[in-house]
Amino acid sequence: MRARSAYAGPRRKLLLAFDVGTTYSGISYSILDPGQVPEIKGVTKYPAQDHISGASKIPSLIYYNKDGKVVAVGAEAKCEGIAEQASESSWSRAEWFKLHLRPKSQKSTEFTGQVPPLPHGKTVVNILADFLRYLLQCASNYIQETHPNGSELWKQVKDDIHYVLSHPNGWEGFQRQEMRDASVIAGLVPDRVAAHSRITFVTEGEASLHFAIHNGLPPGAIQNQEGVVIVDAGGGTIDFSAYASVGGPSAAEPSFEEIAVPQCHLHGSLSVTFNARDFLEAFLSESDFLEDLDHIIDCFDKTTKLRFRNNQESQYIKFGSTRDNDPHCNIRIGQLKLEGSDVALFFAPSVRCVVSAVLEQRKTCHKPISHVVLVGGFSASDWLFHQVSQALTPKGLNVIRPDSHVNKAVSDGAISFYLDHFVRTRVAKFTYGQFCTLKYNPQDPEHAQRSSDVFTSYAGEQRLSGSFDVILKKNTQIHETKEFREDYCRKSVDKAFFKSVPFRIFCYRGKNPNPKWQSDEPDKYTLLCTIEMDFSHLNLPLRYGTQGSSVSAYYQLDYGVIISFGLTELKAQIAWEESGKEHRSPAKIIYDPDITQSSGR
Repeated sequence: MRARSAYAGPRRKLLLAFDVGTTYSGISYSILDPGQVPEIKGVTKYPAQDHISGASKIPSLIYYNKDGKVVAVGAEAKCEGIAEQASESSWSRAEWFKLHLRPKSQKSTEFTGQVPPLPHGKTVVNILADFLRYLLQCASNYIQETHPNGSELWKQVKDDIHYVLSHPNGWEGFQRQEMRDASVIAGLVPDRVAAHSRITFVTEGEASLHFAIHNGLPPGAIQNQEGVVIVDAGGGTIDFSAYASVGGPSAAEPSFEEIAVPQCHLHGSLSVTFNARDFLEAFLSESDFLEDLDHIIDCFDKTTKLRFRNNQESQYIKFGSTRDNDPHCNIRIGQLKLEGSDVALFFAPSVRCVVSAVLEQRKTCHKPISHVVLVGGFSASDWLFHQVSQALTPKGLNVIRPDSHVNKAVSDGAISFYLDHFVRTRVAKFTYGQFCTLKYNPQDPEHAQRSSDVFTSYAGEQRLSGSFDVILKKNTQIHETKEFREDYCRKSVDKAFFKSVPFRIFCYRGKNPNPKWQSDEPDKYTLLCTIEMDFSHLNLPLRYGTQGSSVSAYYQLDYGVIISFGLTELKAQIAWEESGKEHRSPAKIIYDPDITQSSGR
């Protein structure tokens, strides 16, 4: 593969990637020096992990005292005696807080009731801000301690750091907006303006592809342009992203295109833990050891779950001393014995999820898929890897797992995403459009059956509301430079109306390949965002129309909305004509806080 180009910027700069995971989080970085080829490095030393050589991640965990102040974060929150101190001092614990940020549409029966509530008085943005602040401090300490003249280096770059924040494939614009707000509160950037210029987002799937390109992507994926599914199996979610190389090995610059709709499922390693808890809660229901369930599950997570690889062998959870015995529940000398077949059932939903999602992407992809690459902390499970391999290999798929540090795939890949920019084409996750009105045609059967939605416009014209104007269809490949333009006309008797003209973009989440009318499936349309446009500076002439026997005066605005869907974030511009020349301006995008909200009428 072509070597990475030297950094062409005018001055030294620091690039930081934060991978905030459900269970564990990591940091990667690159110091960009003019004329030098950037290298990707990882933070491998954190507070309270000094004894662990090369520790690349810390627990996503925070303790707050009764006053709401942070008292322990990451590995410090796992230190011996902390749990007892927290109990005695009435500290509150924020764990798996990332799952509280997920879209409401991302539901899971397995996770229902299992995710602990947030500490009293804290929002998920508050907690994320505290955690990001801690990660920044860890990065600062590590860079200053491990680089020559580290303190001076940090002084040079600390006020203009560029951040790459990763998130699950299933997250939407509102989640990115919340992450930006948390970044401002954390002090990563001073304000929202800087948050837009100095923070870049990337999906965990795309970051993982960039990691795989440098760390074990199958040769055929580049040389023969064979499709590959990247499976990023983490603590909370499993992300699925399919790509194919463009141009082959002879291309001047490696480039990839997304070839299937990305997916995100709540079947990460936590689901194995939840299934184990449900089983053991019933299994120990008549035992005195039921009160030790939390500790038993913690021991299962740290040992049994990680090393499980054979469903024909008994599995053991060592949680107590030689005095802890209950023969009726298979507990002897502090060890609880489980049948391997039962432990396999804990993993079964995750295995089924991976297999079915890969096959679905293979079925709907734009190019044939030949390879499956598993990365992420959960992919280190031999049982998960071998079960997926056994299911997919007979179907002609080559299933592999890179050798090096699969748990750092997202943070390292996020840095590569910024530096290397391998993906130029992406796939639309939904059908996007907006509701508009049409000139009513009583001869059209579809119009006639919706006659109750007819109204008379300011211009005296009969119009039909509720038509869905499709801007972009689901599963369409879009190059990142592709612009989608829609031209519209707005009328109002009040000129002040044009001070804030809203353009609402909706997602259609049903199965109809050609959705046309809101009334057909009202619950399948959800608001994605509102683009706010200010045309108050335009000198709009007064127009006249008839409504019945009366004449009405109104203003008319003809404008265009230009939307870029092919980037990792939605971008929008507005266009209008003035003095015979087209003008453009960036538009403000406001995301709906609940994307599952019905579009209404």
